[in-house]
Amino acid sequence: MLVTFEGLDGSGKTSQAQLLVERLRREGYTSVLVREPGGTPLSERIRALLLDPALTIVPFAELLLFSAARAQLVAEVIRPALQAGEMVVCDRFYDSTTAYQGGGRQVADIEWLQAFHLRVTGGLVPRRTYLLEVPVEVALERKAGEVPDRMEASGREFYERVAATYRLLAEREPRRFVRIDGTQPVERIHERIWEDMRQLLRVEQEQA
Repeated sequence: MLVTFEGLDGSGKTSQAQLLVERLRREGYTSVLVREPGGTPLSERIRALLLDPALTIVPFAELLLFSAARAQLVAEVIRPALQAGEMVVCDRFYDSTTAYQGGGRQVADIEWLQAFHLRVTGGLVPRRTYLLEVPVEVALERKAGEVPDRMEASGREFYERVAATYRLLAEREPRRFVRIDGTQPVERIHERIWEDMRQLLRVEQEQA
C-alpha cells in the first residue's frame, strides 16, 4: 500500500510521516519511508539542484526535474517494495507537483498534470493521501529563522496558490484524501492518522 503525505512547507507532514512508519513497524508491518524529491542516488542529486538557491530554473524545467526524480524513485524503490508486500510511506508525491508547479508556478492545468503524473508513475496512485492543512502565515512562521531553499523563497502569494490547489485536489478526490488540521498538537494529529490507517488496513485485509 502506498500512503503519501502532503502539505505546505512547515505543515508538519514530514514528522507525521515518520511517526506513522514508526507506528506501523511497532504493529508488525514492514514499512519503507521515502521522500520527494529523493530516495535514490539520482533523485537525491536532482533534489540538490532543485533546492539550490543559487540556481535559476524555469518553471517547466522544474516540473520535469521533479518528475524525473519521481520516475526513478517509483522504479527503483516504491514498486519493488509494494511488490514485496511492504507498506510505503512517501513524504510528498505527485500531488506536490500539481500544487507547487501547477498551482504555485502556474505551469499547467490540473487535468494535463494528472495525466502526465500517471505516465511518470506508470499508473501508480496512492491508496491514501494525508493532507496537513495550516494557514499560510502559520507555515511561514514555522519556517522563520531558517535559511530558505530555492522553493521556500518563492513568496506568500505563491504559497497561497499552492494551498488553494491542495484544497481543490482534496475536493476532487475525497475518497483518497484525508484533510487534517495541521495546527493541532503533533500527537493528536498522529492519533487521527492512525485511526484512519487502522481502518484502512482492516479493509485491505478483508479484501485480500
